[in-house]
Amino acid sequence: MQNPRWEHFAHEADVGVRGLGPSLDDAFAQAARALTAVVTDPDAVEPREAVALRCAEPGAEIEIEVLLNDWLNAVIYEMATRRMVFGRYEVHVDQAAGTLAATAWGEPVDRQRHAPAAEVKGATFTALRVARTGDGWLAQCVVDV
Repeated sequence: MQNPRWEHFAHEADVGVRGLGPSLDDAFAQAARALTAVVTDPDAVEPREAVALRCAEPGAEIEIEVLLNDWLNAVIYEMATRRMVFGRYEVHVDQAAGTLAATAWGEPVDRQRHAPAAEVKGATFTALRVARTGDGWLAQCVVDV
């Protein structure tokens, strides 16, 4: 069973974010950490405030990839409107219902300490993929910076 982790992958002018984990929940959480890492080091973010997030893609044939896109855009929206960065995420995906409930922990942006490297404008459908791997799950897409 693989350990949860995140990584970036190259994509022209934008940045690919990828979450990997033993469960779908872990992969979604790690994709959000990869998103944070576009802006700042997620390990440098103190978990001072918890923010609840919810997403839904209800329907008979849920497209889990669309739920990932919604999730990452919800994180981007919360970072922008709250002027916060998040370093820790707890995610629960209910595939049958097409819903996601999560908690993101973070703090207000401190320009000196966090030294934001880029502003993420949105998650895209480019390279959007959610899939089982040999030992867990992968969740990825390209984000517009």
